Amino acid sequence: MLIGPYKLKNNLVLAPMAGITDQPFRMLCRELGAGLVVSEMVTSNTSLFKSRKTKLRIDIGGELEPRVVQIAGASPNMMAEAAKFNVDNNAQIIDINMGCPAKKVCKVMAGSALLKDEILVGKILESVVNAAAVPVTLKIRTGWDKINHNALNIAKIAKDEGIQALTVHGRSRACGFKGNAEHETAGEIKARVNITVIANGDITTPEQAEDIIKKYRVDGIMIGRAAQGNPWIFQEINHYLRTGEKLALPSPEEIHNTLIEHVTRLHQFYGEQQGVRIARKHVSWYSRKQKHTNAVSHSINHIESAREQIYALNNLFFKAQRFAA
Repeated sequence: MLIGPYKLKNNLVLAPMAGITDQPFRMLCRELGAGLVVSEMVTSNTSLFKSRKTKLRIDIGGELEPRVVQIAGASPNMMAEAAKFNVDNNAQIIDINMGCPAKKVCKVMAGSALLKDEILVGKILESVVNAAAVPVTLKIRTGWDKINHNALNIAKIAKDEGIQALTVHGRSRACGFKGNAEHETAGEIKARVNITVIANGDITTPEQAEDIIKKYRVDGIMIGRAAQGNPWIFQEINHYLRTGEKLALPSPEEIHNTLIEHVTRLHQFYGEQQGVRIARKHVSWYSRKQKHTNAVSHSINHIESAREQIYALNNLFFKAQRFAA
């Protein structure tokens, strides 16, 4: 899959997820098979760029190319400034968020709320493409509610304004994450607009990924929530797409080692206090893949020391293997 001058190693993309796809998780997913990863959504409000939270979100140093930063906002000028700022800080692709359904984002007319105003959409895309000397991509939803599906119109605007790839989440803004995602809209766009299309939403298995690519002729697949606690999903899907065979699931030892590596990186990236707390949700997600660990993992939520957290995780998996034996 091509995005501008960048040829990706495969067509599997890690979705941007606030509070989840930080640098440690992005780098891990890359190592385990993702062809492209996207940063957490970053505000276009330049007055916040010096805050610790935003600095961590835009930290892409040391990541594999191409490095992608997603920006969000409703002002064409501010979005252009945010794009230039991130390009100056080594972003090689700018992704524009017009897909987030969160109320705090939509109430300022950003994210998927923008889909209601196609004129403003065009102005934002034009402004960012003209400001950024790198490829610009866009993520959208099917529309703003079940009746008003205007993704095809937005895709045509995106193509005209020079957007290099379009990700389509198969729900409307009003749906949030309820119900089942559909990919007919992504397929229609691919059939009618000459643009790279990536399908997103409820893709959890290699078989689903293959079916969507074949049925709707989309160029790529974006994985979000299915990667939580399961970064191996990228190598599993990639192997299946290449060979038609299912890859063996990761062993308990591999899950253990990957979790320890992930948590250690979180400690290093955020510092001990914040890193320990952020690691808790990831521990919970990893534990879902292991029998006999869910109950024990709850006790880890009370630990505040990085060293003690690592010790407890080693002990947790030791007990899980002993129970399984």
